[in-house]
This record gives sequence, C-alpha cells and structure tokens, in this order.
Amino acid sequence: MRELEDRYISLLTDFGFKRIFGTAPNKELLICFLNSLFDGTQVIRDVKYLNNEHLGDSSLDRKAIFDVYCEGENGEKFIVEMQNAYQEFFKDRSLFYTTFPIREQAEKGSEWDFRLTHVYTVALLNFDMHEDSFDADDICHTVKLCDVKTNKVFYSKLDFIYVEIAKFDKTEDELVTLYDKWLYVLKNLSRLESRPKVLLDKVFDRLFEEAEIAKFTPRELREYEDSRKAYRDLKNSLDTAKREGIAEGMEKGLAEGLEKGLAEGMEKGRAEERRKSLAEKREIALQLLATGMPAEQVSAIVGLPMEELKDC
Repeated sequence: MRELEDRYISLLTDFGFKRIFGTAPNKELLICFLNSLFDGTQVIRDVKYLNNEHLGDSSLDRKAIFDVYCEGENGEKFIVEMQNAYQEFFKDRSLFYTTFPIREQAEKGSEWDFRLTHVYTVALLNFDMHEDSFDADDICHTVKLCDVKTNKVFYSKLDFIYVEIAKFDKTEDELVTLYDKWLYVLKNLSRLESRPKVLLDKVFDRLFEEAEIAKFTPRELREYEDSRKAYRDLKNSLDTAKREGIAEGMEKGLAEGLEKGLAEGMEKGRAEERRKSLAEKREIALQLLATGMPAEQVSAIVGLPMEELKDC
C-alpha cells in the first residue's frame, strides 16, 4: 500500500466522517460538535450510539442506514448525516429517515400514551441546496413544524438542521467561535499540512490524533483509500456532469442562436425580395398606365390589386 500524500483524513469521506463522529471512543468529538451547533439551545452531556441500520416493518419495506445515530441522556435521538451530492428528493429522504427513530419509540402494550422524545436530523451538506425557503446568506438552517400563518412552532420535538458546509468560506484568521472551527475542520482537514494555531484548543487534540493517516493500521489505510476513492469518483462524476451540462448548454444556446439568426436572416431576405418585387411591379404598372391601358387590365397583368394601383 503506497503512502498517501495527505497528512490528515478527509471528513467528507464515509470512513473519515464515521471514524471521527461515529465511534464510541470518539463520542466526545460528536458531543462537542453538536453543542457548538446548538449553541446553548440544547446541551448534550452524553450520547449512546445506537444501531445505524433500520429495517422496515416488513421485508418489502425500505431500510435506512444512518451515518451516525445516537441517543442523548434524556432519550432524545440524533441522526447525523454527511451528504456530498444533491438528490432530487433529499427532503423526502430526510423526512423518511425520521420515521424510524419515531416509530421505534412506540412501547408495546396498550398503556402507551404516544409520548415521544425529541428527534434531531442533522444533515451536513457538501453542496448548496438552493432551497427557496432558506435564507441564501445563511449556512445553517433549522426547520420545524410551524403554523404557516403565525409562524409559531406547532410541534417542538422534531428538528431538521441543514448545514451547507460547501458555502463556508472563512479563513483561519476569521475563525472565532467553536462552531466556526468545526466547520473549517469539516471542510478543510485533509488539506492541512500541520495543525493551525487557531485549532490548538484542547477539544481538538483527539481529533488530530485520530485523523493522522500515518498512525493507521494497514487495514485502516485500505478502508480509507477505498472510501476516498469512492468520494473522488463521486466528485469527478459530478464535476464532469456539471462541465458537460455547461458545454451542452453553451452548444445548445449556440445552435439555438444560429438557428434563430438563420431564421431571422431568411425572413429578412424574403422581406427584401418582396419589397423589390413590389417596387418592380409598381414600375411596370406605371409604364402600362402611361400608355392608356385600363387599370383593371394592368392589375391583371402585373398582379397588383386595384387599391395598389391608386397609389401609382
């Protein structure tokens, strides 16, 4: 296995994301990130990792596999997902995934009163959602069930949090909050040659220790290589599709422009021919009328209506 040129793993890969946020020994990193995201609106002191694969009620049902699925000390459920590519029905997927932690709370027996604990879906997006309902100037968006007229929260125990990390563009010198630093790490970790001073906080000690590729076992190295290849293949496919889409759009626009220009040119040519033909007919009509030929006969010969001859 050849040595990778990067010093640290990419958290945008499946392997890197789950290594840092999805393992019990590193749960303090997940807790730290989530607390920086919630910024005091929700305080997480501990989490317990749950089975991240969920099957439907029957063998015919769809299943859901979460990147990270855990439970807080008060029973609240957290789904944390890294999404690298836009999907047409991504919002539907987010909603579908929340049905699993909701349904599993149903207690067996007839005494259950339908009381549910809070469910949070945190989606880290390596793309711009271009969602009309979002503030385009923000990166983090929290979606709740609200009354559309009053904008007041109708149900407070279901949160969808979308973080468009692709839009995060702060430099090292601009990192102020812990949340800023986490977003910077999520987006740029694999590009770092050394640990920046701004990230020397003790909370990141474990992160950089776990992220250093040189400390990987041969098996971990193979798994990371496979994960990084899958990520790069996806990115290359998206970039190629984007380039081809632009090229196709330009080609289509050029073809449509040429077609439109040709049509307009032909129409102008036909209009000019009609103008010249009319002028020639009028000239002939004038000559025939000058000989004393009746207007009706001149109209029949040159093909001009009587109304046209009145102007000659």
